Amino acid sequence: MRPPLPFRLSTRLLLFNMLLVFLPVSGLFYLDLYERELLTQQEKGMVQQGRLLAAALGGRETLTAEDATALLGRLEARTESRLRIYGAKGEPLADSSRATSSPLPAVDRRYSADPGEEAARASPERRNPIYRLGAALFRFTEPLFAGRNSGAGSRGGPQKSGLPTALAAALSGRYGGGVERSPGQRSLTLHSAIPVRGVGGSGEVIGAVIVTQSTVRVLRSLYAVRLRIFEILLASTGAAILISILLSTTISRPLARLSAQAADLVDRRGRLRGRFRGLKRRDEIGELARALEALTARLEGHLGFIESFAADVAHEFKNPLAAIRNAIELLDGEGNAEEHRRLSDLALAEISRLERLLGSVGEITAIDARLEAEPTERVPLRDLVTRLVEGFKLRHPTFRFELDVPEEKLWTRANPDRLAQAFENLLDNAASFSPPEGRIALRLRSTETQVGVEISDQGPGIPAADRERVFERFFTSRPEGRTTSSHAGLGLAIVRAIVEGYGGSVRAAEGRLGGATIEVRLPRAPL
Repeated sequence: MRPPLPFRLSTRLLLFNMLLVFLPVSGLFYLDLYERELLTQQEKGMVQQGRLLAAALGGRETLTAEDATALLGRLEARTESRLRIYGAKGEPLADSSRATSSPLPAVDRRYSADPGEEAARASPERRNPIYRLGAALFRFTEPLFAGRNSGAGSRGGPQKSGLPTALAAALSGRYGGGVERSPGQRSLTLHSAIPVRGVGGSGEVIGAVIVTQSTVRVLRSLYAVRLRIFEILLASTGAAILISILLSTTISRPLARLSAQAADLVDRRGRLRGRFRGLKRRDEIGELARALEALTARLEGHLGFIESFAADVAHEFKNPLAAIRNAIELLDGEGNAEEHRRLSDLALAEISRLERLLGSVGEITAIDARLEAEPTERVPLRDLVTRLVEGFKLRHPTFRFELDVPEEKLWTRANPDRLAQAFENLLDNAASFSPPEGRIALRLRSTETQVGVEISDQGPGIPAADRERVFERFFTSRPEGRTTSSHAGLGLAIVRAIVEGYGGSVRAAEGRLGGATIEVRLPRAPL
């Protein structure tokens, strides 16, 4: 079953990639900082204009309309601001937006003569579909950030300080500033009022200069910036979606296929019915698929081994059980005491054989299950094999043992009891094939990375075709006339399980004494 949508890897990738949209969005919502800075600089420029104009008009006893009109006339309308000059009582003297002969109203609130206003309303940026889409999204989300947008943008709200308030402040000798919404426009109208002082520059106020500008040029700059931000936002969103689709195709879907293969791998009875199919990809997902494929192959091989091992055990148990059954059935029939005793001995011998077989099966099963979990330590092979040979001499005094070991101890890392068990099995195997007074030789050798133990006997040897099979479980290779009742065919299999469990190897070869030689190789532990 697929996980819910919020928990899917593709959803998390999409959310992560949406971080690409964060920067343009944050720039959009913090654009008011840019607007405030522009308005601040605009107001500073208006104040400088007003101060220059007030300085040019100041130093007189009185300020007349002729003086004011003459000064504005010399400017020849080379200014982007509307300039108005008022007398000491607030009477209008001159206005840069009117002809000198036109009567001037007491206070003209209108801001006209800015050709950029109409151009701003017809700005190509505002007609752009991307701008319209971004503006709609901004209006939808703007209430969430209303608390942040309290700067210059708030100038458009109801204002107490308009033109009359600014004029009154200037006529009282202070700087006067005001802001108003331009009638029918998106822009604002800014007023900066500067007092004009009489003789001496610090005398009484003889008039006021008011500089008025619209924020239309600021708006045009903001329109261009907003359009670029909207374009970046749209491009970032598209890139995030495309990257998410790409990652979903190259990550989520292969993982989903691996999950589906895992679900179909085993049936209800626990049997393998499929295998992972390794991908040819060179990334981590390909490595995971190939590792799962190799794991499945090993699991399949292990299950096959268990099945074949169970079949071999059943086959090995079948013969002694059949012999025991036949002996019991014959005991129920007629016969003398000697015949009954022979049948009883046969049954007991087969029972002993079953006990040995069960013991060997339990031992090799325990090695397979617990060998890797058993503690290991550095083992001196010279001391180990010397002690084992001395013990064998006491149990088998008729054999002649030859021990060839170097002076150095030749360390390896293993469980000493398990390693002793492997070499005891090899010595038992050599003794079982050698004649009663035969020779058994044990030689210890080493290289820079390995230590080797060779055990040779004077038995009949192992045919070349059987030198690999002798390490298989329940396989025995004995010439005619030699009994196998005391052997279950698991001795050498136990040796191989132990040696390979410690990273070594074992093989059979032609013997130096005329019989067989078993060679064991183990990793050499550092001193």
